[in-house]
Amino acid sequence: MQSTSHPQSCPLTVGIYTLGCKVNQYESEAIAELLCAQGLDAHPAHPSEICDAYIINTCTVTAESDRKARQFIRRALSHNAAAYIVVTGCLAQTNAQSICSIAGVDAVVGNRDKLTVVSELRKLIEQGEKNAAPCVRIPSLDDAPFEEMSIRDFSRTRAYIKIEDGCESHCTYCIIPAARGQIRSKRAEDVLQEVSLLSKNGCREVVLTGIETASWGKDLGGADLADLLCAVDAIQGIGRVRLGSLDPSLMKEPFVKCISALSSLAPHFHLSIQSGSSSVLARMRRKYNRDQALAGIARLRAAIPDVMLTTDIIVGFPGESDEEFADTLDFVRRARFLMVHIFPYSPRAGTIAAQMPDQIPAEVKHARLSVLDQTCAQIRAELLTEIIRRARPLEVLFESYFDGIATGHTPNFVEVRVPSERPLGGCIRAVHPLSLDSDGVALCGTLLPLIAHDQNESTSEQEATPYDI
Repeated sequence: MQSTSHPQSCPLTVGIYTLGCKVNQYESEAIAELLCAQGLDAHPAHPSEICDAYIINTCTVTAESDRKARQFIRRALSHNAAAYIVVTGCLAQTNAQSICSIAGVDAVVGNRDKLTVVSELRKLIEQGEKNAAPCVRIPSLDDAPFEEMSIRDFSRTRAYIKIEDGCESHCTYCIIPAARGQIRSKRAEDVLQEVSLLSKNGCREVVLTGIETASWGKDLGGADLADLLCAVDAIQGIGRVRLGSLDPSLMKEPFVKCISALSSLAPHFHLSIQSGSSSVLARMRRKYNRDQALAGIARLRAAIPDVMLTTDIIVGFPGESDEEFADTLDFVRRARFLMVHIFPYSPRAGTIAAQMPDQIPAEVKHARLSVLDQTCAQIRAELLTEIIRRARPLEVLFESYFDGIATGHTPNFVEVRVPSERPLGGCIRAVHPLSLDSDGVALCGTLLPLIAHDQNESTSEQEATPYDI
């Protein structure tokens, strides 16, 4: 086969394309750092970018995720037929054959020992030509340990740190336990070391995340997520700490009381609710019912001032009646989420829900999605309007910059946009809120003088570069 050629003085370019969750994004960054340490030019890949090699980190949460992964593989080969193609991630773990069937794929690596993608790519580079047939490395996830990997740099304003892998919930709609295996946690000392290093390197916000973040420590014995958060909070110079998606059943009184005293923890939580109907939640095999979820939300609101919540909701789950959907609408009105990611249910091969009777017609699912979306938009507008009415300065960590507008988020994850003559990426600035943006998802405001605790901000502002999160 045709080999990849490039000038000897030029490092081989490796485009890394990541689909799916924050865990995948973290793992891709760890892979990129390892490749760069070996002298390669490894970076996130744009779909149209021509590279010498591609690593595709796949997701399989939906059939659409599978389709996008296969599409990118074919697109990469269309840009450079001689490029080395290494595929990893959840689709690789659950259905390697669907990837191997694409001509031009060189290696397929599962979710156990994921950093193996680096050695597979090195082999290809050393042999100087593509594999005649894909090399497949999909070891069993049974008894898999937590894979040691870390990052020291960050390409965005916030950095993700994977603290947990695996899920044992076995919800009826979800294929992820098969793709990720059992719960396994990163050692507390390793988490603390990684957070400390990122903070020293200038990271203003870390996001502790996992496949089932709330389960951190269950395999370590004697430690839980609250213990870890207390230890992180004690790190000198720590900035904001945010958490990935959480199971609502975590929000019991002891946990909420503990985290409410932490100074670094951002007052924003993404709760993976999925439905506001207890009967639908039972069919999904979730760990909580409607009343338990609402009680957890009430505890958070009582303990943490200005807390904001976001969530995911599935509409049209098999058998969902009009009354059950009405329960979800009522739940959303009571919970008052800042943002809701709404998904029409789509059957996932290999799951129990895909075989359930009373599958909901597509037109009903989309009608319910529209009604719920309008309800959520109204609630979001009310929440943001209340912030404007209070007229209190907002502490905003800026991330992106486009066409004279800097965009960032408050600690409770309200998006804020301000006019600015320069990028403010990585800067924390005080903003006076003025109005709702035209799309209704963000606040518009004006910059106030630099806040007292950021006296070095003027230097940071001059050196800031655009970020796109």
